[in-house]
Amino acid sequence: MGVGKPRGIRAARKLRNHRKKQKWNDKRYARKHSYAALKADPLKGASHAKGIVIERIGIEAKQPNSAIRKSVRVQLIKNAKKIAAFVPNDGCLNFIEENDEVLISGFGRKGHSVGDIPGVRFKVVKVSGVALIALFRRKKEKPRT
Repeated sequence: MGVGKPRGIRAARKLRNHRKKQKWNDKRYARKHSYAALKADPLKGASHAKGIVIERIGIEAKQPNSAIRKSVRVQLIKNAKKIAAFVPNDGCLNFIEENDEVLISGFGRKGHSVGDIPGVRFKVVKVSGVALIALFRRKKEKPRT
């Protein structure tokens, strides 16, 4: 006796508490559920956030690629943090001007930068309440202000 898991009719609490402690040894679980990760996240756990465009920037791609990836510098409305966000599709930077309100979402790798764009973890989804893809496909126009 005394080897392995506790068994029996009254062992459930012991098993549950042990599983709860052991979850923290999983790197992905610990990173997802720790308070430090939430503090470091500019969106504070949300999937999207609104912000104001400060400037339009071009970010050079990592080696071996050679390109200037069109991005914008955005100041979030909820906590005034400044982040860089990628502008997808060819020519979509023309739809974005300074002081526009944009909607930002994650880039798809759960807080990591994607591909050859260094340090960019977010992408632009909407500009002035209109989807960027709708502007790109000429389905809608940007509202006049």
